Amino acid sequence: MTSAALLLAAALLSGCAASTGSPVAGPSTGGTSSTAPTATPAPAPGLSGVASAAPSPVTPAWTVGASPLPLRPDGFGQVQPTPTVLRNRRLPTVDRLPPPRDGRFAATIGSVTPAIRTRMGETWSTACPVRLSSLRYVTVVFRGFDGKAHRGELVVAASAATKMVSAFRALFAISFPIEEMRLPTTADLRAKPTGDGNNTAAYVCRAARGQTRFSQHAYGLAIDVNPFNNPLVKRDLVVPELASAYKDRSWRRPGMFFAGSGATRAFTSIGWTWGGTWTSSKDYMHFSANGR
Repeated sequence: MTSAALLLAAALLSGCAASTGSPVAGPSTGGTSSTAPTATPAPAPGLSGVASAAPSPVTPAWTVGASPLPLRPDGFGQVQPTPTVLRNRRLPTVDRLPPPRDGRFAATIGSVTPAIRTRMGETWSTACPVRLSSLRYVTVVFRGFDGKAHRGELVVAASAATKMVSAFRALFAISFPIEEMRLPTTADLRAKPTGDGNNTAAYVCRAARGQTRFSQHAYGLAIDVNPFNNPLVKRDLVVPELASAYKDRSWRRPGMFFAGSGATRAFTSIGWTWGGTWTSSKDYMHFSANGR
């Protein structure tokens, strides 16, 4: 992968945030489930315990990925003030997989089929540190900012798949809202940064920022959740680049992670570490199995 592609990948996933908003083809539901779907009663609406889950009366008008940003010398987009309509972001979820008819939590774990591998595109290659056989395709039901139940998809390490389902079951139980959850694709890697992406994603084979070693995302052992609501902040860099309003963690809005919150505990309870505890930077979207 070229250095430019690595920078775009870094802007896509933590260390790393999803800063692009490129449209991609709707995903296939391929994959053989190795665990039966589980069901949990649909909770009363409530967004991450800090605000009502009732949908906003007026849906803000915003087209994600429509406006590429001028680039910085390091390849990221220029950090710009957060547009008013995104300062308390509650964009509706676009269903790329069929939502659950009963509105309850469910999950599946399956192999990475040839169809799913094709959709992953350049996010995996034979040069990556894990084989496809060591990865799993996971679907989980999540609560959107619109208060409705939606179905999302992830690719994670086989060793982490069951724990990942457990974490998202816990998020659903507290009605923590998530905007989007789909597989990153070649289109995302090649897209120019627009600074407004908010895709929750796990696997992308890339190097860690500014290093030659692989990121934990390349092993399927890291995930970024609601990157716009939980940006990476390092000196003058904010990723996604339009998410500066979310640097203020004292202004508690739906979809954010906080120290000791139920949403954060959903991942720390499975033994993963939160990037919000880092010192040289804050990667509020990022959770990983080994703390990197």
